Amino acid sequence: MSRFNPDFWEVVVERARLEAFANEDALWHEYNRSLPEERRRHEKHTRRVFQQVNELIRTELTARQRQTVRLYYFARLTEEEIGRRLGIPQQVVSQHLHGILRNGRRVGGAIPKLRKICGKRGIVW
Repeated sequence: MSRFNPDFWEVVVERARLEAFANEDALWHEYNRSLPEERRRHEKHTRRVFQQVNELIRTELTARQRQTVRLYYFARLTEEEIGRRLGIPQQVVSQHLHGILRNGRRVGGAIPKLRKICGKRGIVW
């Protein structure tokens, strides 16, 4: 009987999952803030990604998705606060942002839609 060492097991991971980890192009990448060149590079990259994502929000989302994304991320309102402001239930706000599960699949939602488009266009956020 052979003995297996779990430290050496190979685990197959999808490329998209690996790319989700922080790298120097990711907005959450830790950089040395005391080095002016690194800070400028990071700020420039952040501005570029923000502009690209903001353009996608403007052009690729429905009016209601646009409204909920902007209130949630830019105005920093909770789903409940957005619902009160728009006169819709919190669950509907959540559906606009994250989609719903239908037959075990996530359907709709602004955030999955933006992630998919960003992935196709190579936008790292």
